[in-house]
Amino acid sequence: MEESLIEDAEIQNKLEVAPALISVHPSQKSVVVAVGSDLRVFDLLENCPVTLVDESDGPSRKDSIRAIRYGASGKLFVSAGDDKLVKIWSAESWHCLNTICSEKRVSAVAISRDDSYVCYADKFGVVWVVELDGIMEGKVLPSKKGAQLLSHYCSIITSLEFSPNGQYILSADRDFKIRVTVFPKKPLEGAHEIQSFCLGHTEFITCTAFVSSPELSQGYLMSGSGDSTVRLWDIKSGSLLDTCEVSILAGHGESNESESLAQVTVTDICTIPNYAFAAVAIQSFQGIFLLSCDLAAHTLSITKVIKIPGESFIPTSISVSASTRLLWMVSGASNLPGSNHPGFSRVRVISCIESSSILEDEHIPGGTKLLEQLQGKVPIEESVMSAAAEAVRAAMSSLLMKKQYSEEKREFRKRTRNDKKATQ
Repeated sequence: MEESLIEDAEIQNKLEVAPALISVHPSQKSVVVAVGSDLRVFDLLENCPVTLVDESDGPSRKDSIRAIRYGASGKLFVSAGDDKLVKIWSAESWHCLNTICSEKRVSAVAISRDDSYVCYADKFGVVWVVELDGIMEGKVLPSKKGAQLLSHYCSIITSLEFSPNGQYILSADRDFKIRVTVFPKKPLEGAHEIQSFCLGHTEFITCTAFVSSPELSQGYLMSGSGDSTVRLWDIKSGSLLDTCEVSILAGHGESNESESLAQVTVTDICTIPNYAFAAVAIQSFQGIFLLSCDLAAHTLSITKVIKIPGESFIPTSISVSASTRLLWMVSGASNLPGSNHPGFSRVRVISCIESSSILEDEHIPGGTKLLEQLQGKVPIEESVMSAAAEAVRAAMSSLLMKKQYSEEKREFRKRTRNDKKATQ
């Protein structure tokens, strides 16, 4: 009986649904979509697909990618996920510069403002750091593993961010908290000084982003959560400045009680440097919100609701270019139940966020060539996209909502942990 349960659990892990992700180069030189284990890159300057070159002497990727990110300079790109691999890429040549092996599955990544360090978090609540000294010049990193930076005591870390001045690293987790840690001068020796905790969310935190203006370059932190709120924080003191409730304006007030928590989860936030507003994506909502932030008054307000007409497009990830202010969105997922296809994705673009014009496929940068690279050539039916959105919603709820176990089942789970199997 126990062996059967273990086998079922292992199969379930292999088939775990993962949302499609999107990331845009800071100067919109390229755009990347991750679906399952597939990393798809399109060069917007050359208007052509990119072939990735991985000669880093590391394992090839085989499981779902859970985190992707460009560095602030646009020179580096990092991908990581369920295969416990952190791959560091040149965002110019798209050669893999190094592959770092994590002990656990990776849930979030961040690159320091000066491109000197990559940090990644695992699902056991540990943040690791890798020094990148000389990596762009071809220098081989001395270790294939990261050094432990800090720990969240076995809580899944869902988001990592460096503050705009690089002084702090922020880590958000499933246990409703945001930890603000002073990023040390010698990170490989660990980060031991906590600046503050940002406490106030009542459900798991899903995403974080800094909002700033020319007058306030350090800015404030915005966070989204499964409690249907976006919150504004002063990270130095940990003070909650304002809370914006999004479920009512999203039209979720009529949702049935059993689904309401999952349906109002904020899935992603993206901001533009020096512009005091943000785009917000919400599970089960066919579009996005625009939030305005009055940095002087410390307030948040919803300025516009943008609905995507004509198709079941529910963004699973959003990204924005600081130079063009185009908002890129992707909807999709991998490992859909009942499907033989590895993953589906659909890309949409909103031009000039303030005017909120949704571009037709032929008018987006890169046009149909870009869509063929990022979406694949398989036609995507509306029913498939609806199924993908529902699968992502259920998977996130299963992963981040804390489960209640009986004492008997808790003991069984302890005995069958993966790290115990090697010693039995």
